[in-house]
Amino acid sequence: MEKLIELQDVKKYFVVPNGLLHAVDGINLSIEKGETLGIVGESGCGKSTLGRVMLRLHEPTSGHILYDGMDITTFRKDEMVRMRRYMQIIFQDPYASLNPRFTVAQIIREPLRLHKLCASPAEETERVEALMEMVGLSKRAYNAYPHEFDGGRRQRIVIARALAINPQFIVCDEPVSALDVSVQAQIINLMMELQEKLGLTYLFISHDLSVVKYISDNIGVMYLGQMIEKASKRAIFQRPLHPYTIALLSAIPSLDVERKKKKIILKGEITSPINPPAGCRFAMRCAFAREECFARDPELCEAEPGHYVACHRHREIMSGDLTYPS
Repeated sequence: MEKLIELQDVKKYFVVPNGLLHAVDGINLSIEKGETLGIVGESGCGKSTLGRVMLRLHEPTSGHILYDGMDITTFRKDEMVRMRRYMQIIFQDPYASLNPRFTVAQIIREPLRLHKLCASPAEETERVEALMEMVGLSKRAYNAYPHEFDGGRRQRIVIARALAINPQFIVCDEPVSALDVSVQAQIINLMMELQEKLGLTYLFISHDLSVVKYISDNIGVMYLGQMIEKASKRAIFQRPLHPYTIALLSAIPSLDVERKKKKIILKGEITSPINPPAGCRFAMRCAFAREECFARDPELCEAEPGHYVACHRHREIMSGDLTYPS
């Protein structure tokens, strides 16, 4: 498969009164064309910031972002405007991401006009109607306003707007977390159908592990700005190698009483993301931490083919010599 997106040592630091907040710190990853890479981690770990940096909605502090082989970190503002045709984002809150003064048709038509993709108003109307049909919106919604719809249909409007200019890559920033569970399933299935039909590539950000497991091909786990594990969804769920990932997966509710796992409660203080010290950022909460973990940053290395982990003790976890008490 061909790489569409590649990040090389990408960092994003924010200046705060006490120093530098390391929101994204040394991320290396690649996403192949047609792939869905899920990003999980607790709130504040840098998931959303990573998505915005990839689109240069936040400028990276350092590193390189390659899109189809082109280093977009070197692009001028006018060049990035043209790149927006190929890279879009679906935000978490459909209530906040739509202009309440625009009708559905105006919202979907806006990117078409911005990028001058239609030769006439009639062609614009035809395109808008086709997009509405594609995402499951009836023609009656054409002149309606966002406040007239529920959350699920508002998110369909957001998706139609993102698809209007035929992008190849879409950052999905918790696109269903503000929706009811029944509506979540409808939107996720719609996104998967559109991906198959249009050949889309997704970065899917979520804190809901079950949703990520359903939609993703591969999964990256973030902790305090760093990628600590990345593998296929099967490997992540069946054979996690980082202590944090193991604890994270133990929090998933299970309906199987006989195979129900004990929930792992993490203790200890969370390392501050502001001017973090050397060493593993999870060490303060890790039951397996030793002196080396506090002294040296673990590198993201390939523990098994296609399975990357940043942990000094991953070999002991792989062998079964190191386990959480049952």
